[in-house]
Amino acid sequence: MSKQKHILVIRLSAMGDVAMTIPVLRALTLQYPELKITVLTKAFFKPFFRDLERVEVFSADVKGEHKGVFGLYKLAKTLNKKDIFCVADLHNVLRSKILKKFIICKRFISVDKGRKEKKLLITGKAFKQLKTTHQRYADVFEQLGYKVDLKSPTYPKKVVLNSKLKKLIGDTSKKSIGIAPFAAHESKRYPLNLMQIVIENLSINYNIILFGGGKQESEILNNYQNNFDNTINLAGKLTLDEEMDIISNLDVMLSMDSGNAHIAAMLGVKVISIWGVTHPFAGFSPFNQPEHHALLPDRNKFPLIPTSVYGNKYPDSYIEVSGSISPETVISKIKSIV
Repeated sequence: MSKQKHILVIRLSAMGDVAMTIPVLRALTLQYPELKITVLTKAFFKPFFRDLERVEVFSADVKGEHKGVFGLYKLAKTLNKKDIFCVADLHNVLRSKILKKFIICKRFISVDKGRKEKKLLITGKAFKQLKTTHQRYADVFEQLGYKVDLKSPTYPKKVVLNSKLKKLIGDTSKKSIGIAPFAAHESKRYPLNLMQIVIENLSINYNIILFGGGKQESEILNNYQNNFDNTINLAGKLTLDEEMDIISNLDVMLSMDSGNAHIAAMLGVKVISIWGVTHPFAGFSPFNQPEHHALLPDRNKFPLIPTSVYGNKYPDSYIEVSGSISPETVISKIKSIV
């Protein structure tokens, strides 16, 4: 294949940001079948790209073999053997900037993260919808000469579950609701006492499948599993590939502003998202979800929302702002779309 049609895409982390590349790359490769894509990312995220044609994943070990400037030089030497014509840097951080110094190719385009607009948003100077992250990614490819239309997305087929996964989730005659109650920052998490009410109510008529990771989260989810019927905790039991298989079979995913929302959305699953001190206006809404699928705190009570783009900065009194969204609101919204 001509080197003019080989694009290196860089997006190393975090989980949600990598997941958000998938709808864009799917549209890109469908609309431009002459392209070949190599995605540079962490090995853990490789399953995200499993359904994309002409997309190869190259794993970067930034904590080991590719650590530091010398490690990035070594990485670039390997990548330079691939006859890359241009680089789409969807990460645009110091590491990717250093790496690009060593890569030999014709063009480099980096994502515009819209830092100025986002600062105006979180300081309350301009409360309005900003460009979505998906569109920011698409803009990079447009600058490379490949305008991407995201308006009519396609998705992979629902995975036929193997016997192991069928046995794990049990009765599939009921509709399945995935619930991912955790987020990187507590300020983005729905209060657990309220989430328990949601799970208890929904578990009467639906299969509830719980997602999380780590010992503490697993213990909380085990408690839900032990106390409510039709409730399964998957935390720590499956590979990412297997989790994606199950997510593809959900009728809806309830998630915070977190990676699970983006994984479900990239698979074409309906997503109800609960927001805390962050806000969809910053551009991180799950892909192709209606506005009304985002449940937002009461800004009359908490006028400083969004206090930050990622949820890492907020006044002490804002730590549980999502608690202003009643469990009845969450339950009603899910029942209305299942």
